[in-house]
Amino acid sequence: MVGWASSRRQALVVPDAEETLAELRDLATSAGARVVGSDLQRSPEPHPATLIGGGKVQEVRAGARAAGADLVLFDHDLTPTQLRNLEQALDLKVLDRTQLILDIFARRARTREGQLQVELAQLNYLLPRLGGRGTLLSRLGGGIGTRGPGEQQLESDRRRIRARIRKLREAIERVRSQRALHRAHRRAQNFLTVALVGYTNAGKSTLFNALTRSAVPTSARLFATLDPTVRALELESRRPVLLSDTVGFIRKLPAHLVAAFRATLEELEEASLILHVTDACQEEREQQDAAVEGLLEALGVAATPRLHVWNKLDRLEPRERDRLTASLAGRQNAAESFDAGAQEVMVSALSGEGLDTLRRCIDEALKEDPVVEAQFDLSASDGEGLALLHRHGTVLSTRHVNGRVRVRARVTTSLRNRLNGIPLPSP
Repeated sequence: MVGWASSRRQALVVPDAEETLAELRDLATSAGARVVGSDLQRSPEPHPATLIGGGKVQEVRAGARAAGADLVLFDHDLTPTQLRNLEQALDLKVLDRTQLILDIFARRARTREGQLQVELAQLNYLLPRLGGRGTLLSRLGGGIGTRGPGEQQLESDRRRIRARIRKLREAIERVRSQRALHRAHRRAQNFLTVALVGYTNAGKSTLFNALTRSAVPTSARLFATLDPTVRALELESRRPVLLSDTVGFIRKLPAHLVAAFRATLEELEEASLILHVTDACQEEREQQDAAVEGLLEALGVAATPRLHVWNKLDRLEPRERDRLTASLAGRQNAAESFDAGAQEVMVSALSGEGLDTLRRCIDEALKEDPVVEAQFDLSASDGEGLALLHRHGTVLSTRHVNGRVRVRARVTTSLRNRLNGIPLPSP
């Protein structure tokens, strides 16, 4: 598929339009298109009929035809009217940013849950745009004098889509219930969750694999990870922690798409700690971080303890690395208090540099379930309790007295309370 990318820039309002247009190129490449040209318009207001105005439409049409493009991509959401008018004027297939992202999501979804969420987002986007989709469907609405020969087909399609949306929402609600049960089971087993978030292609999946010794597929393509993955993470304290990898964020991510993936993103609501991963070698990292922070706030998890992880150190030049190190040190020294929300760690998920420091910082940041030293008086037949101590704690000593087992261990507070351990002062 050959594409032509186009964007409209409001004068003195959107200073990063070039960056978002470059991002649209990357999205198009991830979707399998070959971009043969691009255009950027500076205009104070969008044109209501075509977004970019009649003269610019003809310019884009000539450029797309000269380049042999069969698809035109717009870096803005198009209204149904704009979409119809642009397809007629350009005589080419037209997609906006949301449609392109949905197409990528549809390609990436592998689990049943992911496929349900993508289909729901696609149908919600398609429903108001049915009118004008080709000549087989009438563009007339209901009312006196507006009924046409194609109106029955159009209304039939709308009814089928609405019925399918209802079924998808019911299926996703079942998914949410199942995920809630899983989370309740984790809480019962004293499992804390640490969630990875960040801009798409920041290296979250590579970091996830490095920390958990997993083999989750990784790729340089945008949105390579769509379906959530949870694995056990081993820390120095040996506390039971689960690491969750979520879908990457992006600027101008449609609100209804975030709503469709609510069942997946609810993992963030249960997280005890959020690892915000940033691509340290990305020039637009500040804008990308701002986009991530905005989405976290929209999801209602902005108050969750945060650990900022600067990834891809192996790709930084020595001078850039020194500059970043000095900048982070200056910010931390200027902070009035140094807590989990202010910590920043520099790592390379690919080479492994800084991962030990990151594990230690995660351990220290999980303040809601601190590690303590305690003594346990268990029955010799209590195999489950003994196994929990050895699996999720650091056993310091074991003594057998009159058919009982007295164990001194360093464990999390929740596990100590579960096994009724007696707190001991740390040496």
